[in-house]
Amino acid sequence: MDRNEQVDRLLSKLSLREKIGQMLLCGLPGRELTEPLADFFRANPVGGIIYFARNVQHVGQVANLTYELQKVAQSANQLPHFISIDQEGGMVARIAEGITLFPGNMAIAAAGSTEDAYEAAFASGKELQALGINLNFAPVLDVNNNPLNPVIGVRSFGESPEVVAEYGANSIRGLQDAGVSAAAKHFPGHGDTAADSHLDLPVVPHDLTRMNQVELVPFIKAIDEGVDFIMSAHIYFPLLESDRKPATLSSSVLTGLLRQELGYQGVIMTDCMEMSAIVDTYGTVEASVMAIEAGADLILISHTHDLLTGAYEAIEKAVAEGRISEDRINESVRRLLDLKIKRGIMTEQGDFPAHTVTLPVIDREGLPARVGVQEHQDLARKISERSITLVRDEAGMLPLKKVRTLVVTVASSAMTIADEIIKDPCSLGTALIEQGFDVVHMSIPAAGVAEEATHVLEAARQAEVEQIIIATYNAHFYEEQSGLVKQLYALGKPLTVVATRNPYDLASFPEVQVYVAAYESRPLTMESIAKALLGLIPFQGTLPVSLGDEEKSNPTHV
Repeated sequence: MDRNEQVDRLLSKLSLREKIGQMLLCGLPGRELTEPLADFFRANPVGGIIYFARNVQHVGQVANLTYELQKVAQSANQLPHFISIDQEGGMVARIAEGITLFPGNMAIAAAGSTEDAYEAAFASGKELQALGINLNFAPVLDVNNNPLNPVIGVRSFGESPEVVAEYGANSIRGLQDAGVSAAAKHFPGHGDTAADSHLDLPVVPHDLTRMNQVELVPFIKAIDEGVDFIMSAHIYFPLLESDRKPATLSSSVLTGLLRQELGYQGVIMTDCMEMSAIVDTYGTVEASVMAIEAGADLILISHTHDLLTGAYEAIEKAVAEGRISEDRINESVRRLLDLKIKRGIMTEQGDFPAHTVTLPVIDREGLPARVGVQEHQDLARKISERSITLVRDEAGMLPLKKVRTLVVTVASSAMTIADEIIKDPCSLGTALIEQGFDVVHMSIPAAGVAEEATHVLEAARQAEVEQIIIATYNAHFYEEQSGLVKQLYALGKPLTVVATRNPYDLASFPEVQVYVAAYESRPLTMESIAKALLGLIPFQGTLPVSLGDEEKSNPTHV
């Protein structure tokens, strides 16, 4: 029996409610599958689960949670779940400890090898698979050509559509070769916005001609690559949609553009339907119906189970009233069932599909095997070290001289809901000390720069301090940070600025003579920065974006 026949047989056995459930993907409130929560899922069969940091204690717990979720579905004679996560790498990773945390997209592009994109995605996919996670909401295929974009930035491979397309395609291939579905996002493009759709409805004024030249290039490549999922963006494109609807709710975007013009045959899924761009316009429940009408196959409701049950009821009612045909529901469920069979999540045996539910493989230390292995750690370190980018050294400061140095680290902070707050912020000063360098180091919160500026300047003025390093974190969004950099520069002592997230910080203080871009502030990155500053490794990174007339990206660097 071929896969199409299997899908048809499975579909014929599902009730309408079960089919609607396959089109819903939801979150969990905590780290355990409590009995009331298990009862909820027995009564409300869903197509999948999404993990957030709130669901993660350690990798062993994640593996067991996955096992328990799939066992409950199996015992209730339900179809197995897509178990999904946003494990992009870099600053957006729901699991940050115990697993190999790879550099993010812009860092990988800066390192300059599309093979790195494949290898990182393949290794990450193998580790996710070991935890029972079979769907990763990655890669980000947005072309970040707007320095004021508050939500994409370093999550993008850069500003060149061709570079984003090549790196994205390799990431998709790596994940799916590892047996994990990839979800390219955020269609038709979230790169050229100055608003965050978690908080507002961004408007992008581009027409289809411009989008075919920029925003759609990576998605067309992803379709050619056979990406399993494409996630829609909650962004309004007035030249593509006459009504004020975000792309997620637009039939002209999802069906007309993505299905018909671009020929995509995979699963179209929504971004979270609890984001403000949806809640403040149509509301989660009504928008869930509208998304299906527009052409979406899978509806993501990440947080609130009351909204999930509301969506169930609203979709059932829409079918009963003829607003949505059952054939339309079947069309989406066929795609979802086909993928579950294709990716080995279930196999049809006997009267109903058999779950591939197995206990996680545990090593001698009681942790999931094949997760965080040395080979993968070495790969992450290699990419990280090659990503550190020397943008300019007009003062000839680097490598650093072995003199008394003040190192100021602006701690990372969550820019958007997509980010995860680092529990124990890492310091560039600490990383330099670990390399045996003599520093006075100060770490200040991104939101507390103004309060700490006086203390920083006092430390910088001390006679024994001969040079200064400041690690900024999105200073181009924070006037207090850029103001502090300018005050340090005005002291006349040799100053090095290291951007530990978006490289666009330089625009806020163009007079700075020594500038390094590092793209993220994870511990591994801080270690790589320290090594490069001290001359222990060469600067090898290339800017994936432009920083004005002098500092250009290299769009052919693929």
